[in-house]
Amino acid sequence: MSTFGKAFRVTTYGESHCKGVGAIIDGVPPGMELTEADIQPQLSRRRPGQNKLTTPRDEKDKVTIMSGTEFGVTLGTPIGIQVPNLDQRPHDYNDTDVFPRPSHADYTYLQKYGVKASSGGGRASARETIGRVAAGAIAEKYLRLAYGVEIVAFASSVGKVAMPFISELGNADSPEPEVIEFMNTITRAEVDADISRCPHPPTAEAMKELIAQKSHEKDSIGGTVTCVIRKCPIGLGEPCFDKLEAILAHAMLSIPATKGFEFGSGFNGTKMSGIEHNDPFYQKEDGSIGTTTNNSGGIQGGISNGENIYFRVAFKPAATISQDQTTANYDGVTGTLTAKGRHDPCVVSRACPIVESMAALVIMDAALQQESRRAAFSKLPPIEINHALLGKPPKKD
Repeated sequence: MSTFGKAFRVTTYGESHCKGVGAIIDGVPPGMELTEADIQPQLSRRRPGQNKLTTPRDEKDKVTIMSGTEFGVTLGTPIGIQVPNLDQRPHDYNDTDVFPRPSHADYTYLQKYGVKASSGGGRASARETIGRVAAGAIAEKYLRLAYGVEIVAFASSVGKVAMPFISELGNADSPEPEVIEFMNTITRAEVDADISRCPHPPTAEAMKELIAQKSHEKDSIGGTVTCVIRKCPIGLGEPCFDKLEAILAHAMLSIPATKGFEFGSGFNGTKMSGIEHNDPFYQKEDGSIGTTTNNSGGIQGGISNGENIYFRVAFKPAATISQDQTTANYDGVTGTLTAKGRHDPCVVSRACPIVESMAALVIMDAALQQESRRAAFSKLPPIEINHALLGKPPKKD
């Protein structure tokens, strides 16, 4: 379906070449200042045509809030947002009436629905993510105001070119203090300082060279996006089936072109022993409890523990390329598909705000569910609680 979330519900609409795309966002708390200026920056970071590493399709992606606010304040009612499609070229897709594009959604959509969008990728296009990013910007504003949450995603690899210490997350031999410091301090301004959205200059230069090479070859290349969520409230996540990392995986793997999700120590953690992988607790200066390492990735038992939440998302090479490809048409007859259109040689840099937005939707939904539980608990009369169950010693007279 096209709806994500329970307490904070986002429904996206629109195809790549229809009149416009957008979203309906239900569950936004009332009384928050909100205008288009709060949403537009993330849409501008996601939009096509922003630099030489992206598709030249020239969409400004200017957002309009259609409902749910008055005098720049949220009403608590559904917020409708809309972005027009202005730079469509349906004629670029004439060949796809005959050939399903290899590794694209043309064939599967036709088999599922018996009909498909005649141009572009329809709902499988990255244009669909505009609604997600707009909704994510709204969620981010609330999370920032209510809890101080910070979410930053960056390009961590393109092809075999990777940021050295990020690629070794969860490895027992990795420089853990360097990774922790980086994750604690990386900002969006630092990410956006280079068009690759890689905040490690030597790696960024190598990424750009590789992407330029693939673009010249009329080919594409994949990569990974790493994301960190800081200052996440403790206690988010709904065991057993809606563990926080499970919902994050669901959210990330719903993004077009994703092929993998790695959380915390990820697959490198399988190479470690228990004593290497465990995250010991300690008391911080403010009296709260933290962990000396963070192989758990900020989530234990499916519930946030207050440490940084971090994960990586794998993106495949863009399926639509400008090279001639030998393939079969819808009748099964072998022929040559000549793809036109305007396509990203690498989707990773534009994926960063999409990953951030989906992370915001997950944390927002989980936070509202937890706030509902706390509010319900607060209405009950006080009871004697066994302090042993709370993990705290009883107070002494």
